[in-house]
Amino acid sequence: MKPIALITALALAATPLLADDHDDDSPRFGLAGVLSSGNKQDLPPIILSAGMPLSDAPWVLQSGTYYEVEIQGDGSQELALVGPEFFRAIWIDEIVVEGLEIRPLGLDSVEFDEAGEMEIGFVAIKPGQYYMKVPGSTGETQRIEITIK
Repeated sequence: MKPIALITALALAATPLLADDHDDDSPRFGLAGVLSSGNKQDLPPIILSAGMPLSDAPWVLQSGTYYEVEIQGDGSQELALVGPEFFRAIWIDEIVVEGLEIRPLGLDSVEFDEAGEMEIGFVAIKPGQYYMKVPGSTGETQRIEITIK
């Protein structure tokens, strides 16, 4: 096949991908796909503080959407947040701690020995019911219920 014919064939094959035939309800991804800013949502921050609730409401996430959550430890006590099933149902893009970007293959928990904050960016993947909680706690306020649809 001649180069010009190959270029023409590729251009014609790509034309449906470039057409703007989306309705207003369908997702529109930019060049970065699911990591594009149009597919990003910020979640309410999680504050780890002795005796304080982790969240005001359960999280309802959409599979394929990119989320960012800030986790803050106030230093009132050494506190952790565990949720291995949840962390295996998402793809973690990065964890940012004091300007340092960490790109892990997986995660089981995070822990604050002193005051600080981190931001986790992730894509919700596997639909289901999950949770994150302060380990060893039994109170409902020390747990965040998470649904991925």
